[in-house]
Amino acid sequence: MRVIIAKDYDEMSVWAANYVAKRILDFNPTAEHPFVLGCPTGSSPLGLYQHLVKLCQEGKVSFRNVVTFNMDEYVGLDVNHPESYHSFMWNNFFNHIDIRKENVHILDGNAPDLLAECARYEEMIAQAGGVDLFMGGVGPDGHIAFNEPGSSLTSRTRIKTLTTNTIQANCRFFDNDESQVPKQALTVGVGTVMDAREVLILCNGPKKARALHHMIENGINHMWTSSMLQMHQHATVVCDEEATVELKISTYQYFKDKQQIEGTVQRFRDLF
Repeated sequence: MRVIIAKDYDEMSVWAANYVAKRILDFNPTAEHPFVLGCPTGSSPLGLYQHLVKLCQEGKVSFRNVVTFNMDEYVGLDVNHPESYHSFMWNNFFNHIDIRKENVHILDGNAPDLLAECARYEEMIAQAGGVDLFMGGVGPDGHIAFNEPGSSLTSRTRIKTLTTNTIQANCRFFDNDESQVPKQALTVGVGTVMDAREVLILCNGPKKARALHHMIENGINHMWTSSMLQMHQHATVVCDEEATVELKISTYQYFKDKQQIEGTVQRFRDLF
């Protein structure tokens, strides 16, 4: 696992966006051989998406030959609801880049057979050749996608009941009314994310500090599902300084020294 420590949220977002754009450019995707990108929602990736939009509109990267698979969607929320993840993705990302509509895949939380929808999603990912890069965020309790604490670390796309912590964290998007927040979601599994050839996780702010600590310093534990990324061959965690407050001093210093020696932050921050 590689950990990149940026000075703040803006630098973290720019670094991550430049990194994703460089991966797409290096892949040199075509219509016959597209780049497959896994996409998250929530507040953490907003800066990432904004900078990717900027790079696309400046002609520095194209998404025309990129196929996307979103991590999750609420169960029972209309796709046109302002807080559905369909709306989130189109409003914050897809409407502003040159992606083909048919290349966008988001789980259908209103499918008549939710189990069949989950199986169909896994099959579509397989047919696309697997995910080249799965972007993601992490919850305060260490969950990735909607793989809540206690989830199987080999899980696949399925229905998940959301924890009280997740519902409370998301109620800010629903007029701070917990009763409006859906109680279930469809989500890719931990195993689905682990199958990706590369994973890039965003972690920002002091509320995510405990999650970062468990993700990179403690052992693998299904109560902190993001800790499974310790077993991935190509996992990168990008965080800001505020998220590092619960790391051991030696851990923090190791990753800071490493990125200074490699020039990693400067190289990707100034890439475009």
